[in-house]
Amino acid sequence: MTCHDSINELELSMSRNVGHLEVRELHIEFPGKKDTVRAVDGVEIEVASGEFISVIGPSGCGKSTLLNAVAGFVQPTSGSVNIDGKPITGPGADRGVVFQQYSLFPWKSVLGNVEFGLKLQGVARQVRQDKARHLLKLAGLAAFERHYPHQLSGGMKQRVGIIRALAANPRILLMDEPFGALDTQTRAIMQQILTDLWQTLGISVLFVTHDIDEAIFLSDRVYVMSARPGKIMDVVTIPLPRPRHPDVVVSAEFLEIRAHLRALIRQESLRAFASEAPPTALAA
Repeated sequence: MTCHDSINELELSMSRNVGHLEVRELHIEFPGKKDTVRAVDGVEIEVASGEFISVIGPSGCGKSTLLNAVAGFVQPTSGSVNIDGKPITGPGADRGVVFQQYSLFPWKSVLGNVEFGLKLQGVARQVRQDKARHLLKLAGLAAFERHYPHQLSGGMKQRVGIIRALAANPRILLMDEPFGALDTQTRAIMQQILTDLWQTLGISVLFVTHDIDEAIFLSDRVYVMSARPGKIMDVVTIPLPRPRHPDVVVSAEFLEIRAHLRALIRQESLRAFASEAPPTALAA
């Protein structure tokens, strides 16, 4: 088998392992000081196999809570969350999770971080290192496999975190504000890298962000959540052709979608402020 054949086999093995997410009538409540706090209220979301779906909404609307329920970190009060028809009851290897914090092991090299999940699965050393190196090459990090996290930039650390999550062959990749701590230029580069990885591997992605432009550029569809308690108040299909060039952000179609989404978020943010602010603040 040639090196090229090996790489193709790795890509195909990952693309076969693509999940179909279904969230149905999801309600999540938490105990408060006085009353129960309803964070998520009847949310329904679907990510078809190989789709890139984003969730946006005003601050505190329950976006991260929703993603944590899909990850298995938060138990629903009612409703269902299924991957390929199987209910999610807790964290599992079928879901890769990437947070804003890099969460890399500082004592492990880049290669060691990426292959860690495969090592836990009992994958033979040579096989897991070959796969880790393949993913590092796709992410433009092949020259840094012996580096340690403290030697990397923020964008490079996040790239390592993404491919570490991908290395374990998850059925879906869950991402919670993964580029929120990066500067504008690095963030744009990371969006392009993520898009390239997604298109190469064909993985399903559920992506939470507060950045409207980011959601439009990356996604097939964007779910818009209302102010708390979070409901889905709109689902916007993104018709922009792929692959998407960075210049698409100044196209008339992009700007029209952005204006629509910004109006929705602004409306909900103002509604949330009006409902929670004391009367003196509203009168000021």
